Order: sequence, then structure tokens, then C-alpha cells
Amino acid sequence: MGDSDQAETAPKKVSQPAGFFRSRWQGAAPLDRLFWRDLVLVGTAINIAVSVLALILLGLKMPLALVLAVHFALVPYNIFLTLAVWRTAEKSGGFKASLMMIGAVLWLVLVVVV
Repeated sequence: MGDSDQAETAPKKVSQPAGFFRSRWQGAAPLDRLFWRDLVLVGTAINIAVSVLALILLGLKMPLALVLAVHFALVPYNIFLTLAVWRTAEKSGGFKASLMMIGAVLWLVLVVVV
């Protein structure tokens, strides 16, 4: 077995961000982790931090367009998380998965409106 054979059989390393998004989108991440950790804990914490930043910018009398851009910058990420939960829950099925689908949509409405 030559060096070229080893290179072909070695697992390809996927960059962490691409692996994170791909695994969530394809439903490879466990539903509980996706909903509770990624969406509820981390997603909410990031949204709170960005909202605080937007309020600080508003208090510093920065242009309103900048404040709104910062405040709504996470909307695509929030939609991604909600759709990832939705897709993974559809694959899982069951009552718990249905509750998580509803919870994800309610979470999305909450973080976008507030």
C-alpha cells in the first residue's frame, strides 16, 4: 500500500462550521441536542447578546439603520435553527417531536419580535 492509497482511504476532515450546519440541516444531530442546546440555550443566549449590543448602539445614538441591521442580523440563523429542528423532528416522528416543532416556531416568533 503506497502513500497515495493511504491518502484515499483516510477520512476527509470537514471544517467545523460546515460540519455543524450540514449535520443540523441533514438531521444527523440528535433532536434533543438540536432543540435544547443549539436552539433554546445557545440560540437564545446569542440573540440576547445581539439585542443588548443593538440597545447599546441605540444608546450611543448610532444610525438607526445600523441598530436595526445588528438587531435583525441573526434572523437567517434563527430561521435555519427552526427549520433544522423541524426537519429533524419530521424524521423522528412522535408526540415529543411534534412538541419540539411547535416550540421551535414559537421560539422563532419570540426572538424575532422581541
